[in-house]
Amino acid sequence: MKTYKQINERIESGKAVVLTADEIIDYVDKKGLAAAAKEVDVVTTATFGPMCSSGCFLNFGHSKPKIRMSEALIQDVLVYTGIAAVDVYLGATQLRHGDPANMYYPGEFRYGGGHVIEDLIAGKSLQLFALSYGTDCYPLREIRTYFTLHDLNQAIMVNPRNCYQNYNVAINNSDRTIYTYMGRLEPNRKNANYCSAGQLSPLLNDPYYETIGVGTCVWLAGAHGHVYSEGTQHAGQCKRTPGGVPTGGAGTLALTADMKQMKKEFVRGVSFPGYGVSLALGVGIPIPILNEEILKRTCVRDRDIVAPVIDYSSDYPQNTGKTVCQVNYEQLRSGEIEIDGKKVQVGSLSSYYKALEIANLLADEIRRGDFQLVKPIAALSKDEAMKPLVKRKQT
Repeated sequence: MKTYKQINERIESGKAVVLTADEIIDYVDKKGLAAAAKEVDVVTTATFGPMCSSGCFLNFGHSKPKIRMSEALIQDVLVYTGIAAVDVYLGATQLRHGDPANMYYPGEFRYGGGHVIEDLIAGKSLQLFALSYGTDCYPLREIRTYFTLHDLNQAIMVNPRNCYQNYNVAINNSDRTIYTYMGRLEPNRKNANYCSAGQLSPLLNDPYYETIGVGTCVWLAGAHGHVYSEGTQHAGQCKRTPGGVPTGGAGTLALTADMKQMKKEFVRGVSFPGYGVSLALGVGIPIPILNEEILKRTCVRDRDIVAPVIDYSSDYPQNTGKTVCQVNYEQLRSGEIEIDGKKVQVGSLSSYYKALEIANLLADEIRRGDFQLVKPIAALSKDEAMKPLVKRKQT
């Protein structure tokens, strides 16, 4: 048994043994679970892919004269102004003003909130246009100006739902091409798409939320942030494999970090034809090896993780709850799965290569003593199921 304090002391002294979730599997096979648990202090996990439920709070400071922004756009992308005078919230999936969306189906969705966030972190100069109804204390009614990330007082990424523990594999049973947030799906099961780093993914290495919880320090696009809550749609009560791995979406994390510390290569605006815009993010989370059981769970392999195959032409949009079948991530990462005897080509919206890069970058920071671990101040729920939106008459 180890404690957070003991592990952090080893980090401070430069003696911590840190391995990635990719490396730990072979290490435990070679050393044995008991010996490895004594030697290894931290296992780093990571993921990189689209995370639609993301966004940021920005503070512009006050102009002369002052303005209370009641409407505002950045690069013609609408931001939310229903907070203090010069605070705004920019959502990753917000479309650019005037975007025809799916009027000419499938829409292109060339630019939106996720792209603004990418450009901001890349250091580009962006246009702010804001209107106000005017008040005695905030008399200015209109302002147009340009700014960069470092002109802002604060730029805080605040993401309500990131790092899905597991996720669907999307197919299309219909006879027409469909366009979804899981990408383009060809008719009659000609292709399938998935989105997870599998055995590298944070919550798949901590399936019962023993070390990842509220207050856990995370590596968010290069910045040091933390989990501020369970994520929206978090549903720890779910079907699991004998090894504890959820067989569906299950857990999520709400994450925050300072955008001024982020690295542009781990933040990317994403366009999904026929669907909309999003933001691809890189996230790394360290798992302290407090005991053998925690270490054992970090040895999860792609072949141990199963995901549900869902028909996005009917069952997903109609919320039927039906699953075509289940496949494991070893099969998915091979680029081909078999459904009802038919071979189906598979693509990934998540980058295993980038996730592995992040896991190694985080491991290096910990070895240098630049990143320490924090014990969660509250656990994530394991007995909460997701509720549907039900149409009801007023009572």
